[in-house]
Amino acid sequence: MVKRSSSRLWLAPDYPYSPQAARFLHVQRRRAGDPRKGCLMQELARAFRRITSTLRGFVFIATVGVASLVFLGATLASSLLYEKLLEDRTLATSREVAHQNVDAIYQALGRGASRDEIEKTIDSGKALFSTVVDRINVYRSEQVVALYGKPELSPPLDIDSQTMHGLRPAFIREKEQARYTYPVIAGPDCLRCHQNATSGTVLGVIDIRHKLQPVAPTVRIYYIALFVALGTLVLLAGAVLTSFITGRLNQTITLFRKRVERFNTIKDFDRLEIAKVDFGFREFNHAFDNVALLMEKIRAVAVDKGVLEFEIRLLEKFIITSNVVRDWREFIKNLLLEINPIIEAYALVTVFRVEDEAYECEVFWRNQPSATTVALLETIVQNQLQQHAFFHGAHLLQIVHNVADDQNKLPELTPRDVEVQTKTLFLDAPKIGGIVGIGVQSMLAQDNIRNMVIGSILTTLLNLVGSVKAIYKYTKDLEHYATRDPLTDLYNQRMFWELLGYEVGRSGRHGQQFALMMLDLDNFKTINDRFGHHFGDAFLQAFANLLTKAIRAGDLLARYGGDEFCVILPDASETQAYLVGQRIAELLDGFSMTTPDGITIKATTSIGIAVSPDHGDNPKDLFLVADNMMYKAKDSGKNAIAVPSADEMAEVFRKAGEKSLMIQNALDQQRIVPYFQPICHAHTGEVVIHELLMRIQMGDTLIVANEFIEEAENMGLAHKMDYQLIEKAFQQVRAQRYDGMLFINLSPKALIVGEFASRVGALAAQFDIAPQRIVFEITERETVRNLALLEKFVLDVKMQGFSFAIDDFGSGYSSFQYIKRFPVDYIKIEGEFVRNMLHDEVYLAFIKSIVTLARELKIKTIAEFVEDAEVLHAVANLGIDFAQGYHISRPSPHLQIVPERARVMPALDEA
Repeated sequence: MVKRSSSRLWLAPDYPYSPQAARFLHVQRRRAGDPRKGCLMQELARAFRRITSTLRGFVFIATVGVASLVFLGATLASSLLYEKLLEDRTLATSREVAHQNVDAIYQALGRGASRDEIEKTIDSGKALFSTVVDRINVYRSEQVVALYGKPELSPPLDIDSQTMHGLRPAFIREKEQARYTYPVIAGPDCLRCHQNATSGTVLGVIDIRHKLQPVAPTVRIYYIALFVALGTLVLLAGAVLTSFITGRLNQTITLFRKRVERFNTIKDFDRLEIAKVDFGFREFNHAFDNVALLMEKIRAVAVDKGVLEFEIRLLEKFIITSNVVRDWREFIKNLLLEINPIIEAYALVTVFRVEDEAYECEVFWRNQPSATTVALLETIVQNQLQQHAFFHGAHLLQIVHNVADDQNKLPELTPRDVEVQTKTLFLDAPKIGGIVGIGVQSMLAQDNIRNMVIGSILTTLLNLVGSVKAIYKYTKDLEHYATRDPLTDLYNQRMFWELLGYEVGRSGRHGQQFALMMLDLDNFKTINDRFGHHFGDAFLQAFANLLTKAIRAGDLLARYGGDEFCVILPDASETQAYLVGQRIAELLDGFSMTTPDGITIKATTSIGIAVSPDHGDNPKDLFLVADNMMYKAKDSGKNAIAVPSADEMAEVFRKAGEKSLMIQNALDQQRIVPYFQPICHAHTGEVVIHELLMRIQMGDTLIVANEFIEEAENMGLAHKMDYQLIEKAFQQVRAQRYDGMLFINLSPKALIVGEFASRVGALAAQFDIAPQRIVFEITERETVRNLALLEKFVLDVKMQGFSFAIDDFGSGYSSFQYIKRFPVDYIKIEGEFVRNMLHDEVYLAFIKSIVTLARELKIKTIAEFVEDAEVLHAVANLGIDFAQGYHISRPSPHLQIVPERARVMPALDEA
């Protein structure tokens, strides 16, 4: 049978093997070690460690071990000493007996005794010393043998020549036998019988052998018996001593363990009385006094693990979701309830700046407070604000109270409770969201160490609450201005188209007429350029207020863009619409504004009217007619109202048909050409991006996209024009070896074509352009009905490595929808906001909101319509990443490979 142990083979005892195999096996076991022996040693080692791992086992093993070693050492030393004394005494006795026997034999030999007489002498010596003498032999030398012949007993081989021929006796110790050899030397008397010898010749050797009595084993047996008896006593004494010591210690340790088991949080430190533990031994008590001192020091600096874990969890709250943005107060209420298992807090107070010198305070109570507690906290908060240098002269507009759990009552608080237990943090300047201070009312605020931790938590909470409040505010602004024009607070262009579409459907279902009016302020560009954007914006606001007064309560007024306005007049005929136009003109006739220079400015307007269903049964046709009539009124001398005749209707649609033919011919004849507008880094002026723009080449005339793109989308040709544009642009990128980013401005209707993404990807691969360098822009002014289809396209684009941007961000409600639903990489801020932000606080606030939101969501920002150095400088200061506009560069048919820093950067310096 063969067994395997580790990597070696060894034979079991029942294996029948040869002697050679046995010897080989023995050698191998000695080299590698017998596995069975190794396992036994490991088990013994583990058992020893297990026993000595306890105090009882260690004391017992130490006591018995030390006692055993001392007793065994003493026994061994005395045994060896006693055996040595016995041996020396035995040897001395043996030596004396040997001398006596030798003397007797010498005397016999001196008398000339015969062999028989000598034997008798030997026998008598043996009989006399029978307990000692074992054997006595006399051996003849060669001279004696020659005279008397060879005896029966020959000398042994170990009687060497030194003894036989020498002159000195010898002593040999052989185990339990002492051997003496004495040479018989011829004297004068011996020569009478031994004529062949001379004086001094060795005639023979006397060999005496004595038995040494085996006293040592007997003595060892006595000593072992004594050792066992005394060892048993030592074991019993060690067990008793061990039980006494461990019993004394275990009683104290059990008491200490019970106290420690009741310790779960930092609060339990106060109930842990470790200094009153007595081990019964001075040394243990002294050592434990040091432990108690250490615990006191830990108590002074310890912070509850739950508090630190909560602070860490606060960081997770910085992931702000749409639910948080929807109701930030509910978020803070839930946060206060989450705090309480860790930090028992009654209230959380936040202070926000809402105006330059005005503040509002939000108090979040854990439970329903009494009126007395509310009044008390308000008084203390107002006093603390007034005592802070930052709030001197400030006005607290209101204190809003919120209750997280109104099902339970809050304990009544005293002034001392609030003052001592309140931890506050006030800033020297407002942070994000306008937050300037935060405070928490908690009992833990009385503890110095926990007070520091609460301060850290307050800092985190301050940033968190500020961020939530800021995004909440900015989101509300976005939702408002998504449907409203920021300057006039009228409906914006996107909302106008929705309202127009709704009214077409509503009036059609009820068989009613409605009118659409398009208005354009005459000569507004001159006013704006001469007296500045600030005065121009004020003029537009005044004109919007005048229009609001001129129409009915149910009429819908919108600012279409620039100085163009639209009015939808539900349930109105052509005559009624004309009367409204006249009323507007009359109001304008009495309207005027004075410029900062003291010049009085008056204004007129050109109005175009279209009526549904007479002039069109869909929004596009109605708008086309009203827009053409507005331009007819301008062409007729301005300050006029135009209503289409039958012939004019035909002319309007004929022009629309000519535009459709122009688009189709441009596509077929490859007359779509790319133009590139540079986009620079706002801080350095370095051109790092180009936006791709579409133009149609008609002889020496270039037609910009605004004049044909809407018609192209209605014809279903926009995506084909995009393919032709992108392919030509990629050819130019490769030809000029341009390695920057390229923004492709496409409308959502072109993007939802199924194969668009894959085809653009194939073109990029064909011209060796990395997808990461391509950014698709969606014009936010456009309305996408099927957001799910657009979302699918955007995700497909992102999967292929392309980036995604929103153009004209802020011009419509879909801004927020796009940012929420799509993985946006860039947002291009609506140019009207950028152009007017230096003169209008509303525009500036709106841009700050966009920049803050983008920064929180890690989205890059681009400012459009940067038309002078002052605006560029402001863009950089606001933290906007990139800038685009005529001040940077106008669109051109070539890419700018070398950045035009010589022209852009000085403008920054001048600003």
